[in-house]
Amino acid sequence: MASSKTLLITGVSSGFGRALAQEALAVGHKVVGTVRSEQAKREFESLSAHAAWGRVLDVTDFDAIDGVVADIEASVGPIDVLVNNAGYGHEGIMEESPLPEMRRQFDVNVFGAVAMVKGVLPFMRERRRGHILNITSMGGYITMPGIAYYCGSKFALEGISEALGKELKAFGIAVTAVAPGSFRTDWAGRSMTRTPRSISDYDAIFNPIRAAREEKSGKQLGDPKKAARAMLAAIAADHPPTRLLLGSDALGLVRDKLSAMKAEIDAWEKVTVSTDG
Repeated sequence: MASSKTLLITGVSSGFGRALAQEALAVGHKVVGTVRSEQAKREFESLSAHAAWGRVLDVTDFDAIDGVVADIEASVGPIDVLVNNAGYGHEGIMEESPLPEMRRQFDVNVFGAVAMVKGVLPFMRERRRGHILNITSMGGYITMPGIAYYCGSKFALEGISEALGKELKAFGIAVTAVAPGSFRTDWAGRSMTRTPRSISDYDAIFNPIRAAREEKSGKQLGDPKKAARAMLAAIAADHPPTRLLLGSDALGLVRDKLSAMKAEIDAWEKVTVSTDG
């Protein structure tokens, strides 16, 4: 352990958030975790009597975030690392999925993350140090039928993270977008929102994907504890990555996507450059 840091992790009740909190505590970091209830707060604080603090906060309660962050800075100490982990998956064919479901997906996965960043930045910028980890997804690079709203939210967070990193580099603040593949979390289970099916035209393309996802839930390749250790390695790095893929499935799918993109760009190059002048 190079040095002990204070991490603020959103959504520490389960999944990556809980795994990262536990691994961080085990190696001597302090962790403040946001949860959704007083009971979850007590459960989280029981992980460590002197290094785990819970805060009840819904990341979509945008007006509450600044006060919570200021309170953490005053009572626990300077926040060295913000980990935007709170998020959920929405599954649904786009034509079938109501717009309010998209708005909710973006409120949590995009606006909530941005609001948290805005909360910590004045403190990090004043200290000229800090690290922001935004948990995105391989769904921020690749897509598949039936998760258009989810992929949209993760593509958005990838782009925001990359631009933000360029804005903050001069202040000694690093931004890393962490894109996991399939892991044994509740993403495809308890925490996924599913829009009811209504248009049979989509059965052929979507039903096999939904069946495969449900069958695989809980048996995914990725180990959240190992993902947590990978994130801690990024946090400890002198030069943290701008983006970090987690999992061999994510690596293969993203590489395939990049090579397909390159092939299409090359195939349409004449048309692309024909618009100059």
